[in-house]
Amino acid sequence: MIYKVYYQEDYSEVPVRENTKSLYAEADSERTVRHALKNRPYNIEFVQLVNESHLEYEKQSPNYKVEQL
Repeated sequence: MIYKVYYQEDYSEVPVRENTKSLYAEADSERTVRHALKNRPYNIEFVQLVNESHLEYEKQSPNYKVEQL
């Protein structure tokens, strides 16, 4: 399954929508995604399971890259 993770790069800063970044991760569950990213200094805002139609749309972006967790 593919998950889209919305995060801030610095855990100590207050989340600001304009600074929110995203990454795509392939994992079995949201819990696996959060566990795999816990050693990064990210302030994770939201982890979203991406459905098939949303995934096809996201694949069109030049920034689309899936991380294997």
